[in-house]
Amino acid sequence: MPELPEVETTRRGIEPHIKGLRIEAVEIRNPRLRWPVPQNLSDSLAGRQILAVERRAKYLLFRTDGSQTMIVHLGMSGSLFILKDATAGRAPGPHDHLDWLFSGGTRLRLRDPRRFGAVLVTEGEPLAHYLLRHLGPEPLESGFTPDYLYEAARSRRVTIKQLIMDSRVVVGVGNIYASEALFLSGIRPGRACHRVSRPRFHVLRDAIVNVLQEAIGQGGTTLRDFVREDGRPGYFRQQLNVYGRSGLPCHVCGTQVRQRRIGQRSSFYCPICQQ
Repeated sequence: MPELPEVETTRRGIEPHIKGLRIEAVEIRNPRLRWPVPQNLSDSLAGRQILAVERRAKYLLFRTDGSQTMIVHLGMSGSLFILKDATAGRAPGPHDHLDWLFSGGTRLRLRDPRRFGAVLVTEGEPLAHYLLRHLGPEPLESGFTPDYLYEAARSRRVTIKQLIMDSRVVVGVGNIYASEALFLSGIRPGRACHRVSRPRFHVLRDAIVNVLQEAIGQGGTTLRDFVREDGRPGYFRQQLNVYGRSGLPCHVCGTQVRQRRIGQRSSFYCPICQQ
């Protein structure tokens, strides 16, 4: 599932190709995504210039020179890629549900095999949209501090892993990055969040920031260009410490990594390095 680093890599990959271009039309081949694609999407966006491609949590915001902003979510299997020049006329595949046609012949194509993604249009300030207005701070921005995280944990009776995966507390810390950040901070994922001391929240906050920044950095080097012949975005490859490594030796102490279910999600940890 695309998480914050993948979505940020997507944003950085496609913005240079479409910023400043005007949308000429939108081709909708299958409107049945997580929510139905608006039937008037092409009419409402035609002629609008893309001013910026921004990200809020795992949502991409395509701001235009009008009052409309397009909100795109990649769901569990979605990807966006650019077609232009020799690839612009390539026939869409069975999971290529939408094309945005831009001035100069550039196309932006949405591929979503499982159709859990979304394409919506909102008027006015997109951050006030019902999908976005209740989200917590961005983990890579100044509002996400150790003290903020400590105070958020005081009144909650959930595990520390559930706390940092709650988008109302902080956005974009998905299952992989929560497991990795907790390993780096030496905290077991099943520990009650209100029992984590204030100093350990300083370590955890830094671990979350570092693991996300590293993933974004690796995404930027692995994913060199969104204009690819096969249309695959080629997400980052990252050396993981615990996630998906149940039964394998910990890179630090050699103890077997363990797995347990927390909040309906698989969690991975080292029983020695994490307490």
